[in-house]
Amino acid sequence: MKTPCFEARSRIETPLGPLTLAATPRGLALAWFDGQAHRSDEVDAPLAPGHPHLAQAAREFAAYWHDPRTAFTVPLDAQGTEFQRAVWAVLCGIAAGTLSSYGEVARRVRRPSAVRAVGAAIARNPISIIVPCHRVVGASGALTGYAGGLPRKEALLRHEGARL
Repeated sequence: MKTPCFEARSRIETPLGPLTLAATPRGLALAWFDGQAHRSDEVDAPLAPGHPHLAQAAREFAAYWHDPRTAFTVPLDAQGTEFQRAVWAVLCGIAAGTLSSYGEVARRVRRPSAVRAVGAAIARNPISIIVPCHRVVGASGALTGYAGGLPRKEALLRHEGARL
């Protein structure tokens, strides 16, 4: 997997802390909380909040904080392996306010025995909230790992009205 070549970056404030956004020519490629696991500290791209993908993402994030059913339409360019991208595509099909398990995601990518690999792919999701890895819980319903931290995961799920 190659390192993405970002052409622009920005930072937005959210109720759960700042998000760093970065875009390629094809779309939003990164949305990371400060202190998020599996992220580099720096994004090598000029600060350009007016970049079309970044400006659209900022507007859509603002709308999400007012209404968690907001549909994100910003083009995405998540960089990962074919398997990771397949897992992230399944995540995009989990509606706000609903939960799925790692096992269910594994079944949906047609790899039912690959639950750990699914967990690893979810942990490497580069686009927080829009690719909703926070909606995946353990088989028992327990809130398990979230690269942005379990308090953020719980806050996101509560914001979306999920039954915990």
